[in-house]
Amino acid sequence: MQTNQPITVAALYRFAVIADPAALRDALDATCRAQGIKGTLLVAREGINGTIAGTADGIARVVDFIRAQPDCATVDVKYSGAAEMPFYRMKVRVKQEIVTMGEPDIDPRASVGTYVAPQDWNALIADPATIVIDTRNDYEVDVGTFERAIDPRTRTFRDFPEWFRRERERLLGEGKAPKVAMFCTGGIRCEKSTAFLKAEGVDEVYHLKGGILKYLEEVPPADSLWHGECFVFDERVAVGHGLSPGSHVLCRACRRPVSEEGRASDLYEDGVSCAACYHERTDEQRASARERDRQEKLARARGVAHIGAVQGAP
Repeated sequence: MQTNQPITVAALYRFAVIADPAALRDALDATCRAQGIKGTLLVAREGINGTIAGTADGIARVVDFIRAQPDCATVDVKYSGAAEMPFYRMKVRVKQEIVTMGEPDIDPRASVGTYVAPQDWNALIADPATIVIDTRNDYEVDVGTFERAIDPRTRTFRDFPEWFRRERERLLGEGKAPKVAMFCTGGIRCEKSTAFLKAEGVDEVYHLKGGILKYLEEVPPADSLWHGECFVFDERVAVGHGLSPGSHVLCRACRRPVSEEGRASDLYEDGVSCAACYHERTDEQRASARERDRQEKLARARGVAHIGAVQGAP
């Protein structure tokens, strides 16, 4: 897909049996580097997941390579554009899971919820008989979410199963369970969360196909039930309708998104702290962060990458 931006960003995932994750990691790393691609890809025995960025041609070549792997021909890819490279480096890592839930018996290839197209999503979540659950972490939900969505306030996706089991009776009540609609950034967390709910005996489970990113890309703002922006795990920080750049920035100390209002806080200092992390750190830690930020800005002014530059993971 061509965008009107110089950088093409591809968020992708596929649940598939990967016989040798380490070998695929090495091949992916070599392919990405040969094309000048940057970003993060995770490989596990259950599949592949990540976000990468580069030229449109380079991204196309990497996606073609992934689709040539066994059972990966239909890898889910969502494209967007960026004015500047949103990653510092290329990382390909082998993990136990491509999205960590900590429920080893859950297999999205065997059973998942019913996919709902972005154009049909509004009718589902506007139905009072539908429970809408945001499966993302607390700091992501704070940036934006759908109308009527329940926020579990989880710090990591691994906390989701415990939250649901604890809240199940309150959420579903007795008798016939209501419809449950779930959503996440790009769709991958919902593959596991819907499979998990079905394993827990919930029959009518739905999830937004392509995730929030596909909804924001395809549903016009005038028809949207989305409020706020969508957090993304790269230097764009957040995007809005049409996947346009958002207004949030990243706190370099804790990697949390900071809104325009948050940047007006007395506790916010660019490169050093935000209201969410100020009291989590000592004066010495903030002084160290302040010096690190100074060095990074000097490096950028010289046009070189600072050795300590880090990047969020998808």
